[in-house]
Amino acid sequence: MRLTAAEIAKQLGGNVVGDAQTVLTGFAPAEHATPGDLTFAENAEYLAQAELGAASAVIVSGDVQTSAKVLIRVPNARVAFAKVLPLFFPEKTYEPGIHPSAVIAKTAEVSPLAHVGPHCSIGERVKIGAQAVLQGGNFIGDDSNLGEETNLYPNVTLYPRTQVGKRVRIHAGTVIGSDGFGYVLDEGAHRKVPQIGQVIIEDDVEIGSNVSIDRGALGATRIGKGSKIDNLVQIAHNVVIGEHCLIISQVGIAGSTELGKYVVVAGQAGLAGHLKIGNKVVVAAKTGVMRDLPEGGPPWLGIPAAPDKQTKRQWLAIERLPGLIRRVKAIEKKLGVEEKEE
Repeated sequence: MRLTAAEIAKQLGGNVVGDAQTVLTGFAPAEHATPGDLTFAENAEYLAQAELGAASAVIVSGDVQTSAKVLIRVPNARVAFAKVLPLFFPEKTYEPGIHPSAVIAKTAEVSPLAHVGPHCSIGERVKIGAQAVLQGGNFIGDDSNLGEETNLYPNVTLYPRTQVGKRVRIHAGTVIGSDGFGYVLDEGAHRKVPQIGQVIIEDDVEIGSNVSIDRGALGATRIGKGSKIDNLVQIAHNVVIGEHCLIISQVGIAGSTELGKYVVVAGQAGLAGHLKIGNKVVVAAKTGVMRDLPEGGPPWLGIPAAPDKQTKRQWLAIERLPGLIRRVKAIEKKLGVEEKEE
């Protein structure tokens, strides 16, 4: 791909400082860039690296000036970075059609504009929208729907009655609609509670690899519009995730917990069941949430979850305990107090 700085600036809604006809042929981080590459600098440190590197142009935001490089000035350098990468590294496109090895039920409705790759299995009454992509080895259970421009990476499994919206991306190895973990103790044995619900995934969701989302015991497990789920996440039955949430790797969310909009749950955090998490709540990494969290406010941290400053004060106090114990023992020794065994 060959684009001038002016062409890129137009795509990004920015303006050029320097030679607008500079030809750019690639994108690279500042330390690895070669002549002809574009890079970006969202702060002064990155800009200094870019100045020392070989990149021909730099995406910047704010009132940055430099004489060494061509600048493409934009309102937000990181947003521009996300927008410009597809210009140089476009995603693979898939031609419409059905691979001969695919097995498709007679009652399924597959758009002629969809792509069905090798070794896919599509069940009864399934509907596949226009420009949807099943890359290969995908299983789509009976009565499921797949919206337009949705892309399933290899070996994604959708259990029956799964509803997937438009422009959804689900990465390899993910399982949507598996049984919720529901059992009741009956005469000394764990009797399975049938899980007869479904999963509903709204538009513009992205789900990473090896994620497991259980269907509802009754009703639906729901993933809200625009939410993004990282790799290796477990979402239990009847969980509701609001719009535009971020769920980071190795998070576990227990059954019937509801998240509001724009919630962030960081890596390895765990949420107990039947909780309500308010809009714009941030749960820090490795946090254990055992009660409802109100909307907004400071990040929550620790086990059990508490406002982050409170938890950090507790951690600092714990670090001081060994020294405090030594001081107490020294004082007891001076006072002649005998140490008692607990």
